[in-house]
Amino acid sequence: MAEHFDAVVVGAGPAGSAAALALARKKFSVLLVERGRAPGSKNVFGGRIYAWPLFDLVPDWAKDCPMERLVTKESLAFLTPEASLGISFDSPRLAEGKAASFTALRPRFDAWLAKKAEEAGAMLVTGIRIDDLWREGGKVKGVFVAPDDRVSADLVIIAEGAASTLVRKAGLKADLEPREVSVGVKETVELPAETIQERFGLAEKEGAAAIYAGYASLGLRGGGFLYTNKASLSLGLVISSEDLARKKLEVQDVQTKFRMHPAIQKLVKGGKLVEYSAHLVPELGKGMMPRLTADGVLVAGDSAGFLINNGYTFRGVDLAMASGMAAADAAEAARAAGGMSAANLASYERFLRARNVLTDLEAFARMPLYLKNERLFDVYPRLLVDLAERVYRVDGTARERLIGSVLKGTNASGVSKLSLLMDLVRGARSM
Repeated sequence: MAEHFDAVVVGAGPAGSAAALALARKKFSVLLVERGRAPGSKNVFGGRIYAWPLFDLVPDWAKDCPMERLVTKESLAFLTPEASLGISFDSPRLAEGKAASFTALRPRFDAWLAKKAEEAGAMLVTGIRIDDLWREGGKVKGVFVAPDDRVSADLVIIAEGAASTLVRKAGLKADLEPREVSVGVKETVELPAETIQERFGLAEKEGAAAIYAGYASLGLRGGGFLYTNKASLSLGLVISSEDLARKKLEVQDVQTKFRMHPAIQKLVKGGKLVEYSAHLVPELGKGMMPRLTADGVLVAGDSAGFLINNGYTFRGVDLAMASGMAAADAAEAARAAGGMSAANLASYERFLRARNVLTDLEAFARMPLYLKNERLFDVYPRLLVDLAERVYRVDGTARERLIGSVLKGTNASGVSKLSLLMDLVRGARSM
C-alpha cells in the first residue's frame, strides 16, 4: 500500500518550501520532494529577494537567514557600445522593515527555507523526480515517484518551476510557447568584500542592485542585472527567447559582450568567474497563468507564472513564497469544507489576493505586452545616451538649449514624435 500524506509538495524552491512550512504548521502531514541533490542545487535566479513575505512565514528570519547584503542602492543604466547613462538611488530606508530586500545565493537560501519546513514537521526527500500525477476515477490520488512507485496524498502542490511538466500533465496548461518565456543566464564573479564595498560605495553589510538596458542585451528585448553579494557579484541577462531565435544568437555570447562592456568591466575587473547557470523565466505574468486549481491540485510560484518584470524591478521569489503560503491557506479552508475538491480549493485565488500576489500581477498586467516594444531596448537607450552626450559635451562649438538637443536627438532617432508620445503614454499606464 502506498504511503499516505495529507499533501505532497513538488519542488523545494521558495514556493514549495513555503507551502510545506505553512502546511506543517497547520498540522498537515507533508512530503516535500526535490529532484536536485539538495534544495537550490538546480534553482537559478538573479540574486535578490524582497523580504516582506518572510515576516509572516518565518517571523524571526533575520536571525539566521543566509543573506548576502541588504540592498540600499538601486540603479538603472542605459548602455550603448561604449557609453553608459545611469540613474541611482541610495537610501538606508530601502533596508528597513518590510521594505527590505537582500541579495542571496539560492543553494544557501533554499536549503535554509527547506530546513525550516523540516523543523516544522515536513518530510524532505531529495534526488527524486515526480513522473506524473496518480489518478483514479478522474481524481488525483497522489504522485508517481517512478513508473511503479506511488505516494498517496489528498493534495498535490506543484511548485517545480517555469518549465513544469506536471502542470501540463494535470491538464492545467498547454506546452510553453517561446513568447511566454525568456532565457535567463547568470555568472557569479568572486571579488574580495573590501573591493566590492569600495567600487560600489557600500558599507560592510550594504548591497547594490543594478538594472541595465540597451546594449546589455544587444538591443534584444530584455536586459541585464548586477547584484552585490558578500564576496561576489551576480551578473546576468534575461532575454526574449523569441529574439534569440530570430537573430540566431547564443545567450552566452550576448552575456560575454555584456560583461566586456567598459561600464561593467570597471565593476568586475580582477574578479574570478566561478559559476555559470541558465534557466527559463516566465515572461507574461498573469497573461501566461495556468488554471491554478483542479481536484486535489494547486499550482504555485514560477509554475503558475508568478513573476513581475516592470522594467525597473524583477520580482519572483517573494511572489513564490507568498503563493506557497496562500496554497496552505486554501488547503486548510478546503479541509474544513470537506475535502480537496476543485470547488473547495477555489478559495486559493482569494488567498492569493489577500497576500497581494494576484493583486500585484494584475496591477502590472499590461507591462509584459508593453515590454514587447523593441524600441525600448534599442532606439530609446541610444537616444538617451546621445542626448546626454549632446548636453555634456563642450567643445567650443555654438551651444544650443536643452529643448533643441532633445528635438535634434529625437529627429535623428528616426522615431516619429507621435510614436514617442504613444510609447510614453503606454508606459505610464503600464507602470
